[in-house]
Order: sequence, then structure tokens, then C-alpha cells
Amino acid sequence: MRVSAPVLLALLLTHTGCIRDELAVPAHEPGTAVTRELCLEPGYENQLWYDVASGTVMASNDKSAWDLSFESDGSGWRIRLNGSRAMWAWDAGNNSMDQPTDTVGMGAGRRYDRPSGHPDSTAIGDWRSGQHVYVIDMGADQQGLSMGLRKLQVLTVDGSAYTIVTAALDGTGVTQHTVAKDAQREYTMFSMVEGVVPIEPVQRTWDLVLTRFTTEVYQPIFLPYYQVTGFLTSLGTRVSRQTTADFDAVSLGDTLAHPFSTDRNAIGYDWKTYSFETNSYTVDPSIVYIIQDAEGYYHKLRFLDYYNQVGDIGCPQFEVVAL
Repeated sequence: MRVSAPVLLALLLTHTGCIRDELAVPAHEPGTAVTRELCLEPGYENQLWYDVASGTVMASNDKSAWDLSFESDGSGWRIRLNGSRAMWAWDAGNNSMDQPTDTVGMGAGRRYDRPSGHPDSTAIGDWRSGQHVYVIDMGADQQGLSMGLRKLQVLTVDGSAYTIVTAALDGTGVTQHTVAKDAQREYTMFSMVEGVVPIEPVQRTWDLVLTRFTTEVYQPIFLPYYQVTGFLTSLGTRVSRQTTADFDAVSLGDTLAHPFSTDRNAIGYDWKTYSFETNSYTVDPSIVYIIQDAEGYYHKLRFLDYYNQVGDIGCPQFEVVAL
């Protein structure tokens, strides 16, 4: 006998009162399986911001369109790098912005933003302890060429804006910028050339972004700064991962054994594996994700392919069912 989603939720809440907040969900009818496909440009040149419920790409952008993202919340102060370009930062200490900066020690001290999105895992970190100068590796452009090094100093932040200073590594081109917080978005994106740019869609209109990002890879060898392609989540999205699962049988109740995660890389990239023998990717359809989207609705998702019908790479196909 099939148990409806509302009945299932009622039973779970009756017997597990301590997880009431975990399973609260707006009224929503279960759906049938829908197959979706997202496709990056050749060379993984863009980013796609996606809403799971509607199956809509809410925005897309060239990955070189922004350099830094600033926390938009009124009390926010954290700054992140554009990980799709393999950017990293190095704290050069108390140096002058208008003088050349010595890069001795940069190789050992550089950091990148961990894809988990944890606040304590950013490359720049808590800059408020002092107006240090950070050397920023701008990563690679669309042709894979280095975009060089720049300097960044953050002076102030308040409820409405950041004040920052940028310069070339040799101290030339010192420029002060005001980065006004965009309260409609989780992060305010900034380009050192264009200034503030509206990249991220409005809050709660998107759940996943298909993008390149930097992470550590341990197979076949340890690679500490490796570029992968996969999905990161919005701040309002949670993910429960079920392994070796029967997609048709997976239900919301399975999140009791597999709790939700708010890590931005809870879906990540490892739903696919690369074969050096065939020079191709395969996906694992036995990995099932239950997603609570930014609006509070639940969906289950599994990947079917990483190629489209004509064989283009970077085109993940996936199956989604509303719970």
C-alpha cells in the first residue's frame, strides 16, 4: 500500500518529536520522475544557477565575470574567491599597498576557499583583526592562462557596504572601492575591472550552481589544488546523501538514517568517476540525494549521465522527483 507524503510525515513526527524542525515542509503534492539536463559551454567556461522545483536555470555567467564575493547580510563580513578559476590568497601581513610586495613564503602560505562553504575555511579568513594586505592569485582565464597577481586590503565593513583597496603587486594602480551590499542576494559579487556585478540570482530563487571549483583530490594521487566540476548549493538548501539506494524506494523517511548537510559541496562532484582506460566519465545512479530546496520543498535526485545525446561532455543529466 502506498503511503502518501502527508501521512508519512505525520507518522514520523508522531514517533520522533525531536526532529520536528528537520521534517517540516510546506504543503506539496508528490510528483513523477522528470529528467533534466544542464550543459556547460566547452571548456566549462560558465556557471549555471539552477532552481530544482521549476527545473529552470535562473542565471548564467562567464566564470571570469567576477573575482570576489562579499557576504551580503547586514552583519556579514566574509569574503570569498571565485573558485571556478582556481583562485587563492596569501596573507602578506602589514604591508603598504603603494609599495612592491615581497612574495617570499607565498607558496607555502597560500590558501583557497574550501568548497564546504564553512565560514572558518575561507582563504582570506577573518581580516578584521588587522588591515593586512592579501596577495590574490587571480587564477586562469578561459584559455587557461594565468591572470596574474593582485593585492587586496579590506578597510571597513558595516551594515550596507565594504570599503576595500586594490593594487598591482608592484604597488601601482592603488584604487579604493565601495562594495555596496546587495541585500537581495546571498553574496555581492565584485570584479576588479567592472566593480559590483549582479551574478548570483535573488535569494531563494535558486538552489544549485553547476560550476568548476577547487578542492583536494586523493585518487589516484593526492592533489591539494584540483579543479573539478559539480554542484554547490545555496545557503538555504540542505542535502541528504543516500548510497547504494533504490531510487524508486527512497523516501523522506530515509533522512533519519542519513541526516541533512548544509555543506555547500554536499552534492559536489563525486557522483561521477573518470576512467583513464576509456578517457571518459561514468555516473553512479545508486547515489541518491534528497534535497530540501530554498523554499522548503523536498526532492530526490540521481544522476544518469555526464554527456548529452551527441556526446558533449559537461552536460549532467539527472532524474528528479518531488517528495
